[in-house]
Amino acid sequence: MPEIIQLRVSLLESNPLIWRKILVSKDTTFFELHHIFQIVMGWENYHLFEFNVEGYRIGEIAEEEKDSGYGDDQLLNSRTVTLKDLITKKDTFKYSYDFGDNWQHLIKVEDFLEKDKNLKYPICIDGQMNCPPEDCGGIDSFYDSLEILKDKKHPEHKETAQWFGKSYNLEIFNKEKANLQLKKLAKYIANWNSSA
Repeated sequence: MPEIIQLRVSLLESNPLIWRKILVSKDTTFFELHHIFQIVMGWENYHLFEFNVEGYRIGEIAEEEKDSGYGDDQLLNSRTVTLKDLITKKDTFKYSYDFGDNWQHLIKVEDFLEKDKNLKYPICIDGQMNCPPEDCGGIDSFYDSLEILKDKKHPEHKETAQWFGKSYNLEIFNKEKANLQLKKLAKYIANWNSSA
């Protein structure tokens, strides 16, 4: 199997679609993939997450549950399960982030590639649109807030504008900034793996 997996992550129910295309090593754990998605999508890693791959639930396991084995309602440990363990063909799987706001992402496995010695992995190679701000209430609340921002006479306009901040722009995805953060993450992952 080639060393690199090309993934496209899309925020479900966003319109126009908010998406990113990334290249990651097949040895990436789902815990690492969560952090990669946090960076490229623009989330801030405040909340719990879960992947669903071929019916397997993968997420963070509490310390007291680590030795209890796996059952129908239990998670596989995101720190130990790697992409190559479950991703073997072009397919789709899901990533959920923040169970309150319930951000649902569809991940499409687009390709399996040979490693390019001129690239550092992980890397974001494309994307469109800015991610909603953290804790804005979910996809419906996000789009309601955008409508409020357009109406300066709306009673919630000032509060909503403060929440989103002056720099928020739905149209802009900064791929260069995401890749700088991914480089820092790659160094952290390398250090973490060497000390494990």
